[in-house]
Amino acid sequence: MPVDSVREIIANSVAHRSYLEPGNIQVALFDDRLEVTSPGMLLNGVSIKKMMEGYSKPRNRAIASAFAYMKIIEKWGSGIPRMIRECREYNLPEPQFIDFDGDFRVNMYRQASNGVEHIKKTTQTTQTSYGSKRNSFSNEDKAVLVLVRNQPTMTQKELAMELGWTVDRVKYYLNKMKKQQIIRRAGSSHNGHWEILVEENIF
Repeated sequence: MPVDSVREIIANSVAHRSYLEPGNIQVALFDDRLEVTSPGMLLNGVSIKKMMEGYSKPRNRAIASAFAYMKIIEKWGSGIPRMIRECREYNLPEPQFIDFDGDFRVNMYRQASNGVEHIKKTTQTTQTSYGSKRNSFSNEDKAVLVLVRNQPTMTQKELAMELGWTVDRVKYYLNKMKKQQIIRRAGSSHNGHWEILVEENIF
């Protein structure tokens, strides 16, 4: 992966995240991709298409100005077009930008031998339901699902204590699987329960 683009993704997540949201920036490295997820949806008037064309509307101007001064990021609006260009120069699939469930994610892919088909399969895993046996679950997904199945009334804090994780890490996987319609929460966060929406033999 182009190192400058990786640095740009992480720096942008710090400069553009919503600090009103309680979550943390999540950086996850997989065999095929790097995922950087930051709290906060896109600002009004900002779209992924505009961002790819170079449009920028900083959420935290002071941080963005400081990063630009320190040359951690380039001038506003240039980062995403340059990231796309560098991926092409490295013969990598274009990065993927996802605005979902109150968060914003950038996926940067590693070298793939089968190009478009590789992106298609990865996108299905990231964005859609795991309602088919052809989809796969990570070990973290399975750990959360087993606990949810056995103790559906557990809160995020209780799940974190049982798994030995941080609450933010548990929240990340729960939100991901809720978005993929694998699980849902019925009732309140304290008095409700978890429901699994896929067949248990899949995981």
